[in-house]
Amino acid sequence: MKGFVRKLIAKHNPKNRGSSSGATTGTTAPAPNEGYKGAPPAQENRMAAPQDQKIIATAAGTLQVALQNKTPSSNVFAYITGLDLNNGNKPIFIQSDGRSVYSPTSPTQPGANLSADVAISLGAPGNTVNVQIPKIAGGRIWFSIDARLTFLVNPGPAIVEPSVTNPSDPNFNISWTFCEFTYNDAQLFANISYVDFVSVPVGIALTNAEGKSQSVPGMPASGFNSVIEQLRAQAQKDGRPWDKLIYEHNGKPLRALSPNNLLVGNANVWGNYWDGYVDAVWNRFSSQDIIINTQAAAGNLRGRIYNNMLSLGEAGTFSRPNAADIFSCSTGPFATGSNQARNAVIPRLAAAFNRSTLLLGGDQFPNGHSPQDYYKDATTNHYARIVHQVQRDGRGYAFPYDDVVPDGGQDVAGTVFDGSPRLFTVSVGGG
Repeated sequence: MKGFVRKLIAKHNPKNRGSSSGATTGTTAPAPNEGYKGAPPAQENRMAAPQDQKIIATAAGTLQVALQNKTPSSNVFAYITGLDLNNGNKPIFIQSDGRSVYSPTSPTQPGANLSADVAISLGAPGNTVNVQIPKIAGGRIWFSIDARLTFLVNPGPAIVEPSVTNPSDPNFNISWTFCEFTYNDAQLFANISYVDFVSVPVGIALTNAEGKSQSVPGMPASGFNSVIEQLRAQAQKDGRPWDKLIYEHNGKPLRALSPNNLLVGNANVWGNYWDGYVDAVWNRFSSQDIIINTQAAAGNLRGRIYNNMLSLGEAGTFSRPNAADIFSCSTGPFATGSNQARNAVIPRLAAAFNRSTLLLGGDQFPNGHSPQDYYKDATTNHYARIVHQVQRDGRGYAFPYDDVVPDGGQDVAGTVFDGSPRLFTVSVGGG
């Protein structure tokens, strides 16, 4: 999410985690080419109920985090990274004891090894390990299955994190995943993320000081295999490279990349995929107005296509997006800048393209459409559609601006947040 402070953390490949800063609660679940449907009642949320977790006394200014191993493996590791809000936003890890903070020093050369053990072993299947964290921005809780992850340090210091797009990365053939969070003086805010890829199921839950809980259960244990099957089926159906999102190791699928990450090293892989849909959108709004609900100071901006450009008042003009622009949500007409009205339009317009709502009835976006309307067009972000479909409750961050919701609408990004957090529970494996 763009709201997270991640500028000091170096990556092999920069990623665009867009955020519209619109967090709400509640949702339903999507069905293939039929928008969203109610989450099936037979799907059991097997994350241990927060009220069943043991609350452990923590030091002032810290938060208890319960890490649950819901995989069938006894060789599962967790890693906690982020920027230390109490120490000048320096990058930190939580060490293997689950309490001590490790702040790497700046090395003289890139790619230095860590000087502390930061792998938190989760033990046997069904086990829970309780740890505590200080105030952290841009935080991630990483999980790896049957192997440890390698983190390196560059001068700065800056952390070199695992990459799914760099084949030379030492973690490339390891099964790993993560969730994102920020814990500051205002709140704990967290989400499960599929913006980059989908692999091992993760679920999150948050209990506040009053004992009230909220959760995002994520995928069941079978969810990843379902994603793989549906991506292959979609590739057979429309001839597009949805199956190329699947990365296999030793003959087995290890992860499925997002359409945006498939563009790394394959700039033209999506070709003219969105061209017909964009043509239809441009034709529609050449003869009628479009209204973008910025949900910000700019209010509702009315516009129309003039001279092959979408003109939206103080937000300026927008050129026709191509496939890379739509999947990345950050290039071409979706590149942000100093114009705040334009920056408010971009998430809502990019989300409308990815969800294929621009040819539906109504002229307001995102208002006027609900999750039941998303992904119905044959040309859509099928990765996002499938990812939402396999979640137990339909929620999960599937593309950079997946937190865009209509006014008073339902969260589909898979977020939890509270100003008085007491226990943050994160499970891995979906079991």
